[in-house]
Amino acid sequence: MTDLDDVEAVARAAVLAGGAELRERYRNGDAAGEYGATDVKAAADEAAEARMLPVVRRAFPDHPVFAEEAGRFDGTGPYRWVIDPLDGTNDFTAGLPTFAASVAVLEDDEPALAAIRQPATEETYLARRDAGVTYEGERATAESDVALEAGTVATIVGRDVPREPDLSRQADAIREAVSGEVKRVVDSWAPTVHSGLLARGRLQGLVQFHPDEEERAVTELFAAEAGAAVRRDGPLYVAASDAERLDALWAAIDDAR
Repeated sequence: MTDLDDVEAVARAAVLAGGAELRERYRNGDAAGEYGATDVKAAADEAAEARMLPVVRRAFPDHPVFAEEAGRFDGTGPYRWVIDPLDGTNDFTAGLPTFAASVAVLEDDEPALAAIRQPATEETYLARRDAGVTYEGERATAESDVALEAGTVATIVGRDVPREPDLSRQADAIREAVSGEVKRVVDSWAPTVHSGLLARGRLQGLVQFHPDEEERAVTELFAAEAGAAVRRDGPLYVAASDAERLDALWAAIDDAR
């Protein structure tokens, strides 16, 4: 059985490698990519993945891997890796600093470990099953003293949601419902970044609707290990800093569906 300490070290090394590539390109103003109506595919995605994927494959050649750009690699190892070399591509190409390189590691399809590196601000997060979340090496929790009505909640939708009229309408209704409960709703283009903020208590809630595989495991492991209150109904997932805030958000969303 692969030691999870070794997995953690490799995950951290992978996001640091990808983050270094992203940081250099961001500082050089690299906005090259293919731009579409609902998304952008940046050259930086492939470049960062080219730094991250070999780190994982060299260390654990028998582990199955899903890499956002290169696709799937079969394996028989006990852990499955999900590599997102640039979460927040739209932010990156727009010159916004809210983007990250991330890795999730799953065991039996359940998240066991996740790592995030935010290159623009040089911040690093690690989350490990039953061991909590660390931010810059210090334990983090989702606890917050900010009242929900004065708080900020991030909403996350998967890449297919804007392309499906019915899903898009549902997502709009969810955002509208949440906005009636809080001071500010942030439409997240970088789910792993906002997962880290929830885990540090800087956000009071987070709502996912049909999330993409690359970010879902990271988001949910961070919320659970930071002690957030969470609830799921199919493709809808809500996390909040405590049960009272979760109940208020869930009730508002439920009424709007």
